[in-house]
Amino acid sequence: MLIRDVELDDLPAVQAIYAHWVTHGSGTFELEPPTVEEITRRQAEVTARGLPWLVAEDGGRIIGYAYGNWFRPRLAYRYTIEDSIYVHPDAQRGGVARLLLAELITRCETRGARQMLAVIGDSENHGSIALHRALGFRHMGTMVAAGWKFGRWLDVVLMQRPLGIGSDAPPAH
Repeated sequence: MLIRDVELDDLPAVQAIYAHWVTHGSGTFELEPPTVEEITRRQAEVTARGLPWLVAEDGGRIIGYAYGNWFRPRLAYRYTIEDSIYVHPDAQRGGVARLLLAELITRCETRGARQMLAVIGDSENHGSIALHRALGFRHMGTMVAAGWKFGRWLDVVLMQRPLGIGSDAPPAH
């Protein structure tokens, strides 16, 4: 398996993976899958900020992706990154998400980010919660009944991990 930067040709596969989880999962609160054009716009926004968007490739097939983006669009949040990770349903529980998240953490640290947040849809998303905990994230709180999807209320779990020296010093730039 290869973890690498996304290329434009990868975006249809990225969109297909995400579309599956939008329509079948509670980890994202989107209700309609975005188009390839919208995924392309999102990817361009992330990389224009100098942030990583990664894919996991296995045998020439994209089996997962991860990216970091500002937690919020206001400039003061530029050192706090929210991670997003999605894996093809056929590649679940094979260590893909762990490899993607570990590389994402490393790349965000080298770009000067100081905090990473996981905003995990559905408090029953035990796999994502365990993955983040295993890579040093701490539970910061739960927003109860924050979203409505599939005819039920869903919680949001917030987890956080310092990157590099975290908040021990001001940013270099």
